Amino acid sequence: MAQNTPLNTEKPTRNIYQFGEASEIALATKNLHVFYGNNEALSEGDLQFERYKITSLIGASGSGKSTFLRSLNRMNDNVATVKGEIMYRGLDINSRAVDVYEMRRHIGMVFQRPNPFAKSIRDNITFALKQRGMKDKEQLDAIVESSLRQAALWDQVKDDLGKSALALSGGQQQRLVIARAIAMKPDILLLDEPASALDPISTSQIEDTLLELKEKYTIIIVTHNMQQAARISDYTAFFHMGKVLEYDETRKIFTRPKVAITNDYISGNFG
Repeated sequence: MAQNTPLNTEKPTRNIYQFGEASEIALATKNLHVFYGNNEALSEGDLQFERYKITSLIGASGSGKSTFLRSLNRMNDNVATVKGEIMYRGLDINSRAVDVYEMRRHIGMVFQRPNPFAKSIRDNITFALKQRGMKDKEQLDAIVESSLRQAALWDQVKDDLGKSALALSGGQQQRLVIARAIAMKPDILLLDEPASALDPISTSQIEDTLLELKEKYTIIIVTHNMQQAARISDYTAFFHMGKVLEYDETRKIFTRPKVAITNDYISGNFG
């Protein structure tokens, strides 16, 4: 079996779905099911994500949202059995023939807790690039600056790029991790509760960063913070007991949900 199925670099196809004829779908799932052993953690996960928008995945703990998110760039490999299609640029990236490492260059991920490498700020950005064979110092320096600027961190660290990333504050570390993902020039950023361990000021800075980034990236974020979902996302999907119960524009989800359980959850009458 081939191990290096190339990813199509053409623009995503247009798709009407519920976004309108002018919308482009960056990523779509079909008949997605996820099993941990014999336990089916996700049984209905059909979603399509519009390009250059932020989509929030909400729901109670254990509802399947993080399981779904981690499936989108194969983070559940060797942990769970994922069945169904995950379509990106005309390719089912859930296929065993796909080069997972190449795919993750296009679909980056940022986790709940900041996980910078125990290296300098500069080396956190350049490590993966050098591993891929990039050696030109000027090119690397340009990517370091560009990535840190996009993550709204450049002005704070530009004079300390040789210092350990572990010396940064929690919020700065998380933005560094976002910059590290951006350096690979992905199309899509997946974020699993990226601000849950941060203070309100750092959380606000992360949200501002994401709103800036959506001009260039499609962003899918898991959050337990209803106010955060309402503030930053264009679309919201509500997960419940391993199923997507409702998916719509965020303003509609938070003002006129169609499903009673969705209304109970966002109004705090859930549990």
